[in-house]
Amino acid sequence: MKIATFNINGIKARITALTEWLETSQPDVALLQEIKSVDENFPREHFENLGYTVETHGQKGFNGVAILSKLPLEDVTRGLPGGEGAGRDGADDIEARYIEATVIGETPVRLCGLYLPNGNPAPGEKFDYKLRWMERLHARAQALIELEEPFLMAGDYNIIPQAEDAKRPDAWRDDALFRPDSRAAFRRLLNLGLTEAFRARHQGGGHYSFWDYQAGAYDRNDGIRIDHFLLSSQCADMLNDCWIEADVRGREKPSDHVPVWVDLAA
Repeated sequence: MKIATFNINGIKARITALTEWLETSQPDVALLQEIKSVDENFPREHFENLGYTVETHGQKGFNGVAILSKLPLEDVTRGLPGGEGAGRDGADDIEARYIEATVIGETPVRLCGLYLPNGNPAPGEKFDYKLRWMERLHARAQALIELEEPFLMAGDYNIIPQAEDAKRPDAWRDDALFRPDSRAAFRRLLNLGLTEAFRARHQGGGHYSFWDYQAGAYDRNDGIRIDHFLLSSQCADMLNDCWIEADVRGREKPSDHVPVWVDLAA
């Protein structure tokens, strides 16, 4: 089973590029972030005609996550648990950033597709919201671990885990993506026993999943790695490979992110 996570930066702007990618790369499952569309306006039928089951958790103009799957999906849920009073300024969290479903292959795998808050400017309320969101994600991971079933948490984490995950780490020192609190929260997820799939297969720097649109960042490979797969121990046992499809960034009207993939024996 080949699963990709891809922040598409707007379904309306990226439908042609996304369609071409689906047709050429042929993921069994695609976890999408930043669809920037309410559910009823998402072009569901278009992707169903390509052979995908479509599940969305959308929001007008911002955020939004989706699952496209060639394999059956069961038990779809929307929203990260624990959102009561966990939004900005103490309100309930209404931002569309999280979707779950079980994909039915040879071995069922629970998929958690996420778009973690950016958190800038930091410090500030947006950064506090990011950290609260990560606490809720940690709690959800703990609950899934207790089930002792294969699961993965994948998407745009808006976290640069290590200095080697940025071409110019000093430029990100004060950014919410690289601040010590953000990175510590990411490590706490790993310390639950989750496996960071890319680093299980590839070491060293120079591997990025995001390049800014400004100043020719992609041409200079001035990127950061912020799109990740975290695998439960049962899921990690099925990991064949993990890779970044970096050349997608050089195509026509690209997202500023590129797909990251896992291949599972599932």
